[in-house]
Amino acid sequence: MNLELLKFPIGPFNKPSEFSETDILEWIRVIETFPNELESLCSGLDIEALNWVYRPDGWSIKQVIHHCGDSHMNSLIRFKLALTEEQPTIRPYHEDLWAKLEDSQDDDISYSLSLLKGLHYRWVKLLKSLTPDQLARTFVHPEHGETFTLVETIANYAWHCNHHKAHIEQAIQYKGSF
Repeated sequence: MNLELLKFPIGPFNKPSEFSETDILEWIRVIETFPNELESLCSGLDIEALNWVYRPDGWSIKQVIHHCGDSHMNSLIRFKLALTEEQPTIRPYHEDLWAKLEDSQDDDISYSLSLLKGLHYRWVKLLKSLTPDQLARTFVHPEHGETFTLVETIANYAWHCNHHKAHIEQAIQYKGSF
């Protein structure tokens, strides 16, 4: 089994060098539909299944879902900072350590799915309102030492949604056994 393919089932994120309004609308659509797609994908999974991992030494399905809540909350805050401050430096977090915390071990994913629904509703409302000037606003990610535009970040989070959805599909397909 190819571990790199298991880690990146849809491939790594490639920052777009060019994009159209159609691309942006598609990325926003992916973000908008993600919570319902996750809910549908996980519907009927029992506790054993929620503990299946998507690759050796990878996160369980429940950890992936809880991680998406954590990650997407941070992203919405980063968007708001970039829209209200001049090129803010955002605060990174240790997602690997967050995934080990008690709330990320919870077998009840309903709360994180509800969180994602409300969060994505607000996030998409904001994303759909952005002007070209706002899409060009930036923030600095100190971990990478890079500046990111909001439009790049929309593309990244559309990829992030599809990436983790593929992880869950993978865990279900292999029933956590590799």
